[in-house]
Amino acid sequence: MEGLQAIGQQILGMRWQDYLDIVIVAFLIYKLLPLLKSSGTMRIARILVIALIISWITGPNALGLNVLNFIINQVFAVGLIALVVLFQPELRRMIDHLSYVKLTTFLGTRKPQQEMEQIIAQTVRACESMSRERVGALIVFARDNRLDEYFKTGTMIEGKVSEQLIRNIFFPKAALHDGAMIIRDGMITAAGCVLPLSESERLSLDLGTRHRAAVGMSEVSDAVVVVVSEETGAISVAVGGMLKRHLAAQTLERLLRNELCPDEEVPQKSLTVKLTQMLQKKDKGGSNDEK
Repeated sequence: MEGLQAIGQQILGMRWQDYLDIVIVAFLIYKLLPLLKSSGTMRIARILVIALIISWITGPNALGLNVLNFIINQVFAVGLIALVVLFQPELRRMIDHLSYVKLTTFLGTRKPQQEMEQIIAQTVRACESMSRERVGALIVFARDNRLDEYFKTGTMIEGKVSEQLIRNIFFPKAALHDGAMIIRDGMITAAGCVLPLSESERLSLDLGTRHRAAVGMSEVSDAVVVVVSEETGAISVAVGGMLKRHLAAQTLERLLRNELCPDEEVPQKSLTVKLTQMLQKKDKGGSNDEK
């Protein structure tokens, strides 16, 4: 009981800077955690954690193995340069992700993307038609990751999303049908793009290049990737390195809405609003205590 009272007193004694500090750190952790879904990022994280643990164990505050600790620290310093060289693609993607986190997203002032409803409806209709006709397709919905590096591998389009345009791009005799289409900011930004293939051993052996590319893109970014199989006509969706297969048109539409459309029923409060409300509650509590 005394412990809870002490914690309560510490909370009441916190300054507004302390609340701001906690909120910012929590937000950064929330934004950085998705990066660990990438297998390359996980390898970097494991190596750094192991190196730091060994350095601490051999340091003067633990075992005191001074010579070994000196050698490990020197190797660690050189190893950081080696990590930058070895994991350059993964680090570039991490920096790309962080550099494109919009200020409006941070402040919670981004407007709801009402046009996504129409975009999803057009995409679902196109996928349903291509599924019936056994036409292969690979459609990437970019989110916070801008995917600029993949645009260079394809052809810039900047066209309005429509069922007819999607079907024309993936028409078997069209020049861009073999690559991936990328939809960003409500537009078909590029087509014929080359995506990274997943190296996951969990994927079924019967999956082709399109499905492995879809999973690979979802592993290295936060994109939502839709696949239509050329062999079976089955519709699949890859999100966060996971592949959901054999989806009906209604299921595809519901999944895309959940992933791409903002929750309009429960508006997301901005960081500044949350912080202001927290400080107001604290001020009210302080004034009651004084009375």
